[in-house]
Order: sequence, then structure tokens, then C-alpha cells
Amino acid sequence: MDVTFGGGGHSQEILNRLGPNGKLFAFDQDKDALQNKIDDPRFTLIHENFRFVKRFLRFYGVKEVDGILGDFGVSSHQFNEAERGFSTRFDARLDMRMNQSSALSAYEVINEYDEAQLKNIFYAYADLKNAPKLAGLIVDARKQEPIENSERLNDLLKPHLFKGKENKVLAQIYQAIRIEVNQEIGALKYFLKQTEELVVKNGRISLISYHSLEDRLVKRYIRNGLFEGEAEKDFYGNISVPFKKTGRLIVPSAEEIKENNRARSAKLRVAKKL
Repeated sequence: MDVTFGGGGHSQEILNRLGPNGKLFAFDQDKDALQNKIDDPRFTLIHENFRFVKRFLRFYGVKEVDGILGDFGVSSHQFNEAERGFSTRFDARLDMRMNQSSALSAYEVINEYDEAQLKNIFYAYADLKNAPKLAGLIVDARKQEPIENSERLNDLLKPHLFKGKENKVLAQIYQAIRIEVNQEIGALKYFLKQTEELVVKNGRISLISYHSLEDRLVKRYIRNGLFEGEAEKDFYGNISVPFKKTGRLIVPSAEEIKENNRARSAKLRVAKKL
């Protein structure tokens, strides 16, 4: 499975290495990704969030897979399309929905969440120490008129961000809003727990994360089979976990970052099913 199909680059590389009897199932909740569907009889693209992988594989009569690839975060296409509202570079309506049919967008988060909710989002998903101030600014500003687009949000917040780091902090703020809009942390946890049943013995999960929240969840799950706390040990001190990491953490080389700057924060963790 490629649970984050996007532009289809990873899926095409998997198909290039897949035997004639192999099957590849890909997932993507973004309808724009359907335009990249690969014409190959071994390939099936499912227009759904990866949190539902088990349910939809069952529909296709599949109970187990040999490997899963997950490349989390926002695709280049989503960042580059101004009207999607993911990027701080463009003026667009506050949206940030990966599934465009979802009811919750960035507009609702910014204009309808109360001050405490906004503060918690900025704390939890962006680790911003000035989260209370930012939340207060947004609530006060929207009393005058709704905050509808990214330009107004940027103009409101920029004067109150760390000098020389305005764009970096704005990106963190957008990240926090995006994670809330798409419920990314909950979806990732739900997906990871399903891999225990889906992957065959000695099969692999290969998971690419782009920020510390995701990577921490992936790392803890591989190490403990849990997202919080430590795995329980038996009488002999052994722990029972579904996966074991293989090799070291993989990060992009300087050459790759030069060719693709968006890869600079990527972390790939691979684990084998026990």
C-alpha cells in the first residue's frame, strides 16, 4: 500500500519494482490526486483517508499486505495551488482541507473556535510560547469582521512574531491550523494501530514524517506499540511489540535538499513486522 498517493511518484517507483502478479493499493483523500491515477492493471487508487485502510482493503478482499509506505504532510501540489490555502506565500481564502468535501476548514477554525481552543492548537501543534497572545489577537480582530483570507491573517500576526523569523513562525501557525482542520494526529494514530493486523510477518512499514509531532508518534509506535508511556514487560523483562525498527533513521542528503528544499525536514523510519 501507498497510503499517501499524491502525485503518484512513490506508487510509480513501487510498480517499477513489483512483479507481474503483485498488487498495489493507494489511498488519497484529495480529489485532485485522482488526476494522477496510474494506468496499470496491478494498481488500484482509493479516494479515501488512510485512516480507513482496513475497511477499504476488506472491500477488495485483501486482509494482509507485504508493505506499507506513508509519506505524511502536505504534497507539493497542495502547497503550490494558491486557492487551497496551505501556503503563506499566496493570498487565498482560509481553507487547508485535504478533503475538499470536509465541513471544517481553516476559516471555521480561525473565526469560530474560542480563544482557549486557538491557544491550545498553537501550543500543541506548533509549540508557540506566545500562543495566548496570538489567540487573543485573532479573537479581537474577528469581532470587527471575519478573517477570510491568508493575507489578512498574515498582516494581523506578523507584527507580533519574532523579528527576522516571521515567515518561519507563520509557517508553524499554518501547520497548526492545518493539523486541526484535517485531524491529522488522530488519523495517524488510527492508521498506525491498523498496521498491526494488516502487515504480514517480516513485512515492512516505511513512514516519512515532516514535523516532530508526527515523527514522535511514529517513533513511539515502532518502539513500544504505544503512543504514550512504555510498553509492558513480561516476567523475564521482555516487551511484546508488533514491529522492530530496521536500520537507522534516514534523512535526506545535502544533495537531495539542494534539489528539493521541501525534503529538508523529512525523516524516514522503517520497521519489520514481528
